[in-house]
Amino acid sequence: MKLKVFITLSILLTTLSFAQEKKKEKVKFNQELATSLGADQYGMKAYTIVMLTTGSTKIDDKAKMGALMKGHMANIGKLADEGKIIVAGPFLEKNKENYRGMFIFNTKSKEEAEQWVKTDPAVQAGVFSYEIFPWYGSAALPLYLKHHEEISKENP
Repeated sequence: MKLKVFITLSILLTTLSFAQEKKKEKVKFNQELATSLGADQYGMKAYTIVMLTTGSTKIDDKAKMGALMKGHMANIGKLADEGKIIVAGPFLEKNKENYRGMFIFNTKSKEEAEQWVKTDPAVQAGVFSYEIFPWYGSAALPLYLKHHEEISKENP
């Protein structure tokens, strides 16, 4: 019985080690892609994160709030289509900072990011306020957007 377990474990470990070796194969560097994405020598680049916070305006009218949120979502879509916004989404839990959601903008300019976030109807109405932070991340981040429509059945 012990021999069977030993042999089974040996086969499993050997298989896993081969799988790990295969994962370690280096992908060939693609200069054209790196340049098109604005990557530095580490494959990274500067972005700007905007943290949406609870604003000073509270709107109890559900129809008005619904219209603002519809405009908010449409604006996110427009900015994404223009290549300005790369990531957007709400936080799923309340937090002490009152962060409601975040955007990652495809710019290293805080001023440019602020211009873009001010196009949001919910920000204009004061439902959301914001904080802006410089951020350094993978230059390949924008590439996920082209696949998002392939995996989403509906738009929010």
